Amino acid sequence: MADKTLGKSMAKSAALGAVIAIPVPFIGPILGAAAGAGYAYYKAKKRGY
Repeated sequence: MADKTLGKSMAKSAALGAVIAIPVPFIGPILGAAAGAGYAYYKAKKRGY
């Protein structure tokens, strides 16, 4: 169950990161999505999921 929650959190953060990074020319949506997913993973691991 925790994996499912982590996956949803990572997907939401990846989408948000991609949208935020679109107007930034040197980052782009792919790196923004990776950064968002990485941040969600880091937060979840910090909480102990």
